[in-house]
Amino acid sequence: NRRLDRWVGGGDIRVHESSAGSKDGAGASNDSKCIPHRRTRRNKRKLQDTDEGHGSITDPTLAKLEKDHEEATKVKNVDVVYIGGYEIDTWYYSPYPEECTKKKRLFICEFCLKYMRKRSTLLRHAGKCHLRHPPGNEIYRDKNISLFEVDGARNKVFCQCLCLFSKLFLDHKTLYYDVAPFLFYILCEADENGFHAVGYFSKEKSSTENNNLACILTFPPFQRKGYGKFLIEFSYELSRLEGKIGSPEKPLSDLGRLSYRSYWTRVLLRVLSEHRRPLSVKELSQMTFIKEEDIIYTLESLKMLRYWKGQKIISATPKLIEMHQQQLRCRPGRLRVDPDKLQYVPLAERN
Repeated sequence: NRRLDRWVGGGDIRVHESSAGSKDGAGASNDSKCIPHRRTRRNKRKLQDTDEGHGSITDPTLAKLEKDHEEATKVKNVDVVYIGGYEIDTWYYSPYPEECTKKKRLFICEFCLKYMRKRSTLLRHAGKCHLRHPPGNEIYRDKNISLFEVDGARNKVFCQCLCLFSKLFLDHKTLYYDVAPFLFYILCEADENGFHAVGYFSKEKSSTENNNLACILTFPPFQRKGYGKFLIEFSYELSRLEGKIGSPEKPLSDLGRLSYRSYWTRVLLRVLSEHRRPLSVKELSQMTFIKEEDIIYTLESLKMLRYWKGQKIISATPKLIEMHQQQLRCRPGRLRVDPDKLQYVPLAERN
């Protein structure tokens, strides 16, 4: 996790006396030997990067370029962004043009997401920018919450600016410029001044693996309001209308996995509580449009899946279901998608 990593001066580095106390460094080496090598998610990613990254590049020139690129993007190049009245500390590197990042700060229009180096430039731009909502079709509105569908092929610059901005807060995002194959679903809060973006998710127009989500982000000032789970639920509502069983693009980040597991848990417990008869994993998938492998992962985490003679058997007693549902009721209320307020035509059915 490289979140908020930054370069520091030598004066900011402090060395513990305990680790520097031994002249020959034996103390430090002995301590490290006593600590077992844990196979954590971070270590797994490091191993995968080694196995699948530089190790697979045989061309020395390409290997050097790859290493130089990794070194250049290791630490964030923008420290703070100003957007919509918010001053936001960034988390990760984003490939904005080098001439725009020399002062380590950016000013971004909250409506068109164009980036500028100076506040004065942003103020002049604000007087000329007539966009007051994302440049797409509004497909959902419930009170002050709206969601717009934006085609990456038709609104290339807007979607590229969105991807550059979101990369400041996503470590493993790789899509920046080739936005044409994707649809972007922008969640907005509306007031008298316009529709203010608070988060989004993207999905491929045509996914061979039936992924219903490629990338998801709730902008930092609007996190912990339930918008992330709302976007996840919305992606599955689109899958239902398309008649396709969907799943997010893997691998998920740590935060993404927590959000998805929470959504999957809530949906599966509701279905299991409504159907007293035994259900198979396949039946659950057809009812919820959640992929079977995601259902298996969730039920295993809830201790509701047993294996008998090579078959997966759902073991969900009413008492166990009620116990897990009670834990969910203790959590704060969340936004729900109202299907009646969704105006959506699947891409395959459009002219």
